[in-house]
Amino acid sequence: MINKRLLIKNLLAHNDESSFYDKKRKIDLSSKEGKAKFLKHICALSNSNPKNSSFIVIGVEDEGNEIRGVDFFDDSKLQNLVNAYLTNAPLIAYENVMFPHLPEDKVVGLVTIRPTGEITSLRKNIGKYWGGSIFLRDGSISMPKNFDIEIKDVNSAIVQAIENKAKNNIEHTLDGVIGFLNHRHKNLQSNYKVFKEIFVLCWAGVTKEVKEKVYYNRVDIELINEQVKLFYSTLDEVSIEYTEDYFKITEYVHLGLNNQFRFYPLEEVTIHFKENGSYYQESKLLFEPPYFNKKTLHHIYNANNALMTKLKNEIPLSNQEEGDLQQLAETYLICYLNDFADAKMRLLEAKPFLKKLGGKPYDTYKESVRILRKVKYS
Repeated sequence: MINKRLLIKNLLAHNDESSFYDKKRKIDLSSKEGKAKFLKHICALSNSNPKNSSFIVIGVEDEGNEIRGVDFFDDSKLQNLVNAYLTNAPLIAYENVMFPHLPEDKVVGLVTIRPTGEITSLRKNIGKYWGGSIFLRDGSISMPKNFDIEIKDVNSAIVQAIENKAKNNIEHTLDGVIGFLNHRHKNLQSNYKVFKEIFVLCWAGVTKEVKEKVYYNRVDIELINEQVKLFYSTLDEVSIEYTEDYFKITEYVHLGLNNQFRFYPLEEVTIHFKENGSYYQESKLLFEPPYFNKKTLHHIYNANNALMTKLKNEIPLSNQEEGDLQQLAETYLICYLNDFADAKMRLLEAKPFLKKLGGKPYDTYKESVRILRKVKYS
């Protein structure tokens, strides 16, 4: 079993960006331009490596290979994006890989691209790239190519050697379990379970019991063998269920207006463990948007827009407006889910201002965008 942290270290230590490996400081999937660039690189890496995996490492400075990390990214709908825009789309896995020196809420993103063996092309226009375009890696650059390209397999031996160097061992696994239970989450209720005598899964969180059912918040769930975070959130609540064959996470989001809030089921993710030493994830969107009185929503939408105007013009806010700011992203999300078409654009425009403020306003923004992404690609 491959330890993904070791795999990333081997990629960074022994290889510059190449036809099977790319690195990014971050990716932006909230804009068409960001999606277009990401899909271009996926297309190029898939075509350049028809018989082996390719990789994109996210959270690394280009100069000096310094590992900075990025926010935890929920990848459950990323394959849907790739399938929507690419013909002969490769299989995509996005994993959140832990590094000890990074803050608890930061990880390194590892995108693994497994091609079909067929030529991958853009299915339709996106950004500045035309539908039907084909890309290949030319050294460290993804370049457009003609239709009569010849795909050669030149990297299988190199990729196999890198993956072999990243094999897990008992020491890495034990260190991971001990670190999770006794150090990173020593003040939380922590648990572990071994599946199929191979997979070690740990989880931790603050628990509460409602009608004989246990819920967790401040949740961290990790597959120790591969040093991969399966779930991380300081905001949501989840319920957990498991047998000898699977581990199921049901995620709830807290939404509402005017101090009337409730938890709504968002998504159910099940990790299935197989006897042959493999596992796979299955996700099911459960979310049914809450609907509110249109007159109330118009009032809140206009108040949000006025608040954003003050932020843009650096006009001081009243105490009431400071309180409204904490929920600005969430209320824009609710307006969008209630058919205020422009609310999504307003939400995305708010990002730089909320990011500058940090704290709860920006955390709520990131959570709102994550829900939007899940709903859209389902």
